Amino acid sequence: MPAPPPQSAPPTAETDAQLIEVSLRRPERFGALFDRHHEAIHRYVHLRLGESAADDIAAETFLRAFRGRARYDLSRPDARAWLYGIASDLVDGHRRAEARRYRALARSAEVTHVVSHDERVVQRVAAAIMQPRLAAGLAALSPGDRTVLLLVACAQLTYEEIAEALGVPRGTVGSRLNRARRKLRTSITIEESS
Repeated sequence: MPAPPPQSAPPTAETDAQLIEVSLRRPERFGALFDRHHEAIHRYVHLRLGESAADDIAAETFLRAFRGRARYDLSRPDARAWLYGIASDLVDGHRRAEARRYRALARSAEVTHVVSHDERVVQRVAAAIMQPRLAAGLAALSPGDRTVLLLVACAQLTYEEIAEALGVPRGTVGSRLNRARRKLRTSITIEESS
């Protein structure tokens, strides 16, 4: 019985940097980058600004990325931080709407009396009670602190990725995150004791 033919290695997936580089000659290849990251960028914007803005801001993120792809640092194989940076810049442009949204969530009615002992109901009520407190705390944060906190919480970026996305030193990311967490914790604690 003859030996089976040697198997070739499976093709490796292109990195984001490779897709961007190829897209400079073949613009349609940028669509693969869109397919790879659109859902995560959309989810991040949705969490920051709500459903009504998410489609437009996510689309604008990729349009700006496409237009600026020639300036992308091809030594960085993963474009996530770059894309989140663009999205965060666009969100910052809508920061007043974001702060209004958090203030509106903070004013939403709190549930004060629960009759059911069903664990799911208790969890939902606890979340409903916490949501206005969390929203008020987020609205009170500075835009820079809020952006860093939400890039960690929503996009699960590392300190290095956030620093790259926002164009700030890693230490600045750490101090903004610590300050945001401290202020948020204080805000929620004050609300609970009121």
